[in-house]
Amino acid sequence: MKSEPFLPEVVPECSWSLFPSGESLLIIDVAGADRVEQNRRARGLAARVAAAQLAFVIDIAPAMTTVGIHYAPSRVPLSHETQAPYDALAKVVANLLEGVSAAQPESARVVEIPVCYGGEHGPDLEEVARSCGLATDEIIALHSGSLVDVMLLGFAPGHPYIGMFDERLSPARRATPRMAVAPGSIGLANRQTVIYPMTLPGGWNLIGRTPCLMFDPSRDTPCLVNAGDRIRFMPITPAQFQAYGPASGRAEEAR
Repeated sequence: MKSEPFLPEVVPECSWSLFPSGESLLIIDVAGADRVEQNRRARGLAARVAAAQLAFVIDIAPAMTTVGIHYAPSRVPLSHETQAPYDALAKVVANLLEGVSAAQPESARVVEIPVCYGGEHGPDLEEVARSCGLATDEIIALHSGSLVDVMLLGFAPGHPYIGMFDERLSPARRATPRMAVAPGSIGLANRQTVIYPMTLPGGWNLIGRTPCLMFDPSRDTPCLVNAGDRIRFMPITPAQFQAYGPASGRAEEAR
């Protein structure tokens, strides 16, 4: 049975729509012109659904501006025998999400990440500066000068997408990706940063590197940062980078 998208009433602080993807996935699509606010809203909606502990929901996956809700169709309670499981779930979710606030929680964790910018640790810093029409010191100041959100983890375990930065930090990704990027490398493109948690291929511009180990399955909390955290990048010298030692798990929680 084909299901049509379920369109809720527009809530001023958080406008969204629902639609099916396949037979067992519901997508919450968050509207908005500001990517940071869309992302915060998506995380808020995901948290509201998670708090309801619906027995027929298998997994909840927040992304940049959407949330995926994986569910078991056979376990969704129906109001009548001809009702599609998606339609029943959409009504439940719509009721849960009514009036959800888009505000960043006051309890958001602030984490300080040390970064050695440029040189062997940031081989693309000078090229990025030229493409942005700025000096390298200005790139560093803009990148480390404000708190930014961890918007999601994806691509690899413990791999954060962080943003949004000042509009002047908008270089495109590299035309030719690298086959191997070192763990801890700080990538920049299109007002966002990623931190490579392990050796991976990647096409982001490398402007620095952190000595912190972003993912370690032996830790109680394997991922050093999580979606919803706020990040402050702290410039350090090459000597300070070396002082951290290999595979450091150290990052400072500011709050």
